[in-house]
Amino acid sequence: MAQVQVITGIERRRRWSESQKRSIVAAAFAPGAIVKAVARQADINTGLIYRWRRELSEVACGFSEVVMTGHSSLASQSEAPAIEVVIGGNVHLRILATSPPDLAAVVVKALAGR
Repeated sequence: MAQVQVITGIERRRRWSESQKRSIVAAAFAPGAIVKAVARQADINTGLIYRWRRELSEVACGFSEVVMTGHSSLASQSEAPAIEVVIGGNVHLRILATSPPDLAAVVVKALAGR
């Protein structure tokens, strides 16, 4: 005889839309945010946020914000977390922390080879 199990509680497997995933990942990695706190607020595990970030970066379209400025205005840019790279003394590159790592690597390689 077959055995049947009836679950009367709330189903724990939830479905998240792409926009929900993006907003949770953006909130978790915003400047000053704590991933654990965002995960607790969304009632999910921190590992899920990191997995979503990896999945979203794999399908990212490969664009990032680029601002062209003169040498004197580099110091006056916003205080957003970034890495500043000087190549050959005449190329100054500022990579925002929100930029996809693969895109940043391609840009640095292209500028270093010129």
